[in-house]
Amino acid sequence: MIGRLDAPLKVSGRAKYGVDHNFPGMVYGYVVVSTIAHGEIETMDVTAAKGAPGVLGVYSPFDPLELRTPTSPIMGETWVPLQDKEVTYYGQPIGFVVAETFEQARDAAMLIEVSYHRRPALTSLADGLASAEEAQPAAREDPPSLEVLSPGVESIEDALAASPVVVEATYETATQNHAAMEPHSAVAVWDADGLTVYSGNQGSNLQAAELAGALGTDPSSVRAVNPFVGGAFGGKGRTSTPAFLAAAAARALGRPVKAALTREQVFTATAGRAATVQKISLGADTDGTLIALRHDSWCSTDTARSFVEPTSHGTSREWYATQNLAISQKMVPLNIPPTTFMRAPGEAPGSFALESAIDELAVALHMDPIELRLRNNSTAPPGKDLQWSSKHLDECFRIGAARFGWASRTPQGHTDGDWLVGLGMATAMFPALRFPATVGITLKADDTAEVATSGADPGTGLLTVLSLVGAESLDIPPEQITPLLGDSALPPGGMSGGSTATASAGTAIMIAAATVIDDLLSLASGAGGPFEGLEASYADGRVLAGGRTMTFGEILRAMNRTSITATGSSAPGEELTKHSFSSFGAQFCEVRVHRWTREARVSRMLGVFDAGRIINDKTARSQIMGGMIWGVSAALHEGLEIEANGRMANGDFAGYLLPVNADIPDVDVDFVEYPDTLHNAVGAKGIGEIGAVGMAAAVANAIYNATGVRVRRIPIMIEDLLDG
Repeated sequence: MIGRLDAPLKVSGRAKYGVDHNFPGMVYGYVVVSTIAHGEIETMDVTAAKGAPGVLGVYSPFDPLELRTPTSPIMGETWVPLQDKEVTYYGQPIGFVVAETFEQARDAAMLIEVSYHRRPALTSLADGLASAEEAQPAAREDPPSLEVLSPGVESIEDALAASPVVVEATYETATQNHAAMEPHSAVAVWDADGLTVYSGNQGSNLQAAELAGALGTDPSSVRAVNPFVGGAFGGKGRTSTPAFLAAAAARALGRPVKAALTREQVFTATAGRAATVQKISLGADTDGTLIALRHDSWCSTDTARSFVEPTSHGTSREWYATQNLAISQKMVPLNIPPTTFMRAPGEAPGSFALESAIDELAVALHMDPIELRLRNNSTAPPGKDLQWSSKHLDECFRIGAARFGWASRTPQGHTDGDWLVGLGMATAMFPALRFPATVGITLKADDTAEVATSGADPGTGLLTVLSLVGAESLDIPPEQITPLLGDSALPPGGMSGGSTATASAGTAIMIAAATVIDDLLSLASGAGGPFEGLEASYADGRVLAGGRTMTFGEILRAMNRTSITATGSSAPGEELTKHSFSSFGAQFCEVRVHRWTREARVSRMLGVFDAGRIINDKTARSQIMGGMIWGVSAALHEGLEIEANGRMANGDFAGYLLPVNADIPDVDVDFVEYPDTLHNAVGAKGIGEIGAVGMAAAVANAIYNATGVRVRRIPIMIEDLLDG
């Protein structure tokens, strides 16, 4: 098993991220943001800024850069700054200053005086619930509201009324920011061939297309480079404000431009996760069989209604077998920064509500929470005929329970000195998806091979996957593979998001490998080839025919060729009409709550996952552990506080709490490996996001087990536990 190929560069500081690139004559841009949440810019006095030392350009809606709104089939429209005077949230980019140094640009930006025509702003999800609108979750075919009822049942209310045991509660989750270590940034350079932008993103070919559309430039003249990405999690799926502005300013000034958001600006000038309110009603028979499940969800969104957090559709639509199901999704437009995909969109906040409610039902039934889940294990999403292609969740439960010591759990937890100790668990699910991807494979005369796709590795380990799957497909050692990634000049690899990269790129690798091997055999057996007229075969990186073997490099050298190249493309297809696809998992958590201070601390975690074939155990465990830590962060630490005027009260790393090593003492991960070749030829399913699913609920359920206090909103605060 090889380690991460990019690890030595990253841990030694030699990896060059987007903003690490420098060029002769480079200048610096600084973004100016609004200080109101709603209104119109009346004036921007930039006189002092233009006269400040080193300033080369000051841009605003009154003197904008040449940009337009790009549209793509995958991403739709992407917002571009400085195109009008409307302000819809506090911290919205409204200006851009370019100067010889960063400090000069920053200081000049502070000299700009802005006056506004203010309008009333709505910034609270709770205050906006009355004005909620029906919303169809992005990338889902289901309508905003959906009912699946048993024959003879007229409504979900009737099904609940007929249930012997009913649990009803409302749950809340907080607004979050992706908080990637690398702030959104870009370095833009124009030359005779066009534009090159160095910027961390989740799909370089997609960023290049957006930039070309925004700049009105031929797509072939725009190149996006992002070999290293310092975290993305959904927050770098679209082209960032610094990339748009740096590219346009570099063209206007004829000099390379570097621009980066400050940490505080990252909290507003990018998109984050929506806050949610979720009402769940569960009706069950006395043996635990679910009779009815109702899940109504509301999420915050910006006034452009840019994204819907699909909490009810992402969980209750698929997780449990139930005789009657009703789900609805509504959005509440607010004067807040845009919302977007964030690690496990829908499933992460939705699982907190659903898995807390299931735990509450288990308590009402005096039933073990695992037993309740097993009794309602779904073979297919309710209302769909398509069964799961592969599901071993019951095995995840059994293995996890045995390893975690679940049998020793008591309904009231136990004590350890001044600490109240509880155990909690939850189900985890995340859909197994694939995106279109193309990979190029080049066999070279030195007996090495390149495996290349534009894609991105925002920490997921895709670079290593290219090497491993490429080596397996070409039947050569991984050391002979050179993986190439993160450059729009390479074959289009699509987006690293939705836990799709391994399944998407891996399948394309297998197709490309088969094609290049066929081309190699044709070359070897064709006219003038070393095996001319013979039937040749391929194994172990060698061509075999007539009792002789030659490596592919020897074949190429014999033919005076330096290389041979083929591409392979893969996309979702007929399998979507035959099965439903998902990764599954069981999350276990132990929490200790101090008897007197009510401080809650996670003491150990275990996640057991059914995610198909695991390509690289080391990187897979790392991904899952990171997701589980995200779940703890959501449960106990993370939440943006938006003031009435729209300002982020804790929009920095001092106030926006994230777990540190001392908060996460013991994390364990296990896999049950069942390759799912119905999903893709590699047999792998996604792991990047499922680790974050269910863990917040497992923490809350463990706190209840320890204290008897049921907290239905996250993050859980000391104040929430004071009455226990």
